[in-house]
Amino acid sequence: MIETEQLCKHFGRVQAVQDVSLTVEQGTVTGLLGENGSGKSTLLKLLAGVQFPTRGKAAIDGQPVGPETKAFVSYAPETNPFYGWMRVIDVMRFQATFFDDFSWEQNRKLLESMALAPHQRVGHLSKGMQARLKLAAVLSREAKLYFLDEPISGIDPLSKRKILETMLERFRHLSATVIVSTHDVTQAEPLFDHVVFLREGSVALQGSAEGLRERYQCSLEDLFGRV
Repeated sequence: MIETEQLCKHFGRVQAVQDVSLTVEQGTVTGLLGENGSGKSTLLKLLAGVQFPTRGKAAIDGQPVGPETKAFVSYAPETNPFYGWMRVIDVMRFQATFFDDFSWEQNRKLLESMALAPHQRVGHLSKGMQARLKLAAVLSREAKLYFLDEPISGIDPLSKRKILETMLERFRHLSATVIVSTHDVTQAEPLFDHVVFLREGSVALQGSAEGLRERYQCSLEDLFGRV
């Protein structure tokens, strides 16, 4: 579903992503793991078509990343992309306007699961509730690919648990491919079929989650520290 070859992104002298070559199989959940500044967000932006690479190639479902692939990629950036004056229902209508694969039935279930009311204003929501809103908007689409950038970073324990429970439940019913970037490995570890460890913009280690646990005789959290 995803294939990159020597993918690079430089910002002046800063090498945010350096020679990343990956293959991600269809229908899998991949954890993109690394410290802050390791290149996780930049790599997802390149795959989502939000930024252009300095060099290298990236293809999704056999097509070069571009306007065509954006139609079936559902991307949640790390920062909240919605205006504070919007109500929850405005956010969902905004999403539905742009994407034909938006499902109102799935959206209803997600809002109920996330304890979000349609009339609530984005600007009045806590950081944890805004994270729930962002995930509900992204997972309401019936997309081929989901890119979730730090979906549980810096939020309260209750919101973190709600988000993880919703992700687990939603992923069970999807035949889609998912990439979740995080440095909070402990709680997110049960989600992953495969993991990619980034360090200073390059791939330090990758493989199946179970295979890496068996090979190194430790959890992904412990392996994260070693990498």
